[in-house]
Amino acid sequence: MIPSYRDRFNSAFSLEKYEAFKQDIASDFDYLPTFRMGETPFFIPNSLKEQLLEGCRDVIALIRRPDFGPLTDPALELNIRVPGEDAHTTFLAIDFGICKENGEIVPKLIEVQGFPSLFNFQYVLYEKFCRHYPFLSELTPFIGDMTGDDYLPLLKDVILAGHDPKQVILLEIEPEKQNTKIDFYYARRDLGIPIVCVTELRQKGTKLYYTDSEGQEIEVRRIYNRVIFDELEARKDLTLQFRFSDDLDVEWAGHPNWFFRISKFILPYLKGKYFIETTLLSELEEIPEDLENYVLKPLFSFSGSGVVFHVTKEDIEAVKEKDLYILQKKVHYEPVIQSPDGKVKAEVRILCVWKKDDPEPTFLCNLVRMSRGEMIGVKFNKDKDWVGGTLGLFER
Repeated sequence: MIPSYRDRFNSAFSLEKYEAFKQDIASDFDYLPTFRMGETPFFIPNSLKEQLLEGCRDVIALIRRPDFGPLTDPALELNIRVPGEDAHTTFLAIDFGICKENGEIVPKLIEVQGFPSLFNFQYVLYEKFCRHYPFLSELTPFIGDMTGDDYLPLLKDVILAGHDPKQVILLEIEPEKQNTKIDFYYARRDLGIPIVCVTELRQKGTKLYYTDSEGQEIEVRRIYNRVIFDELEARKDLTLQFRFSDDLDVEWAGHPNWFFRISKFILPYLKGKYFIETTLLSELEEIPEDLENYVLKPLFSFSGSGVVFHVTKEDIEAVKEKDLYILQKKVHYEPVIQSPDGKVKAEVRILCVWKKDDPEPTFLCNLVRMSRGEMIGVKFNKDKDWVGGTLGLFER
């Protein structure tokens, strides 16, 4: 959307350069990510950037309300409640679809998550793009006063919180099988923390332990939580040696309760020009006649799992746990990224961290997903090019 940079990039692009870019990433750990990496950054002009940040501030204003805890307690009653919740979330990811309304480009909030995203990978992705297209260093993926020099120290401060990195673990379900494991590898490299599967943790009293690569038993003082609970609930084959619901002597970098509090659960409470009409299914007074204009979504799933895009009356009536679903008005993404053979849709995720004693979150950087399909997620764009995960670059 910044025409001068779009023209420069497209002129410089080739399939050979794209392959070299991917192999550059693969060379760091002898591993090529299983999700599709987009060919191009998204060039975001200042006008759209300010709209994105304005929308984020509206979301943050809701989260900072004194009654946000009671307002979102029902989300915990529908799920697991983990003891030791902190005063606010540690991570915030706010997703906007790039749409057109009344002839103008406008971001529309799609989702908000009190959960970490690809913080380490996105930082590296900027370096890789600049290596293969040096003129991109004239732009930045960072927000506000944030710089590349500030980024990792702040992330370390937030995730480690002063603890020995050996006693801070990245916790996930079978991390080696996750599509996002490239981010885990960079987190281990840049933060010095081990990657631990939920089945490898052992509970002794109120303390948790894991065994390191040298066979030493290490006490866990802090958990960088990457566990998605609907996945954990579905994995009946896993045997855990601890319980999330126990009052454990451990800190959380991303307390699990915030995964539920800051989720699609809060979308019905957000009103304004950047927000979409959203109704909790249990509060739906009547089923709309024009269901072709709506999408049915589970509250706590990830990566588009369980979303019904072409909704029928029967779909809605078949939902038994109506407290766990929303009916959301469809938005129409505007193709805005010029590829060699047409334009591509985009969704921008603004990434924030929230330090323990700060009054509000800090904007860090962003993640962008490109699509030619009905839905944005990478798995809905198989066998297409100029789609997938990338990042947005802002004017300095």
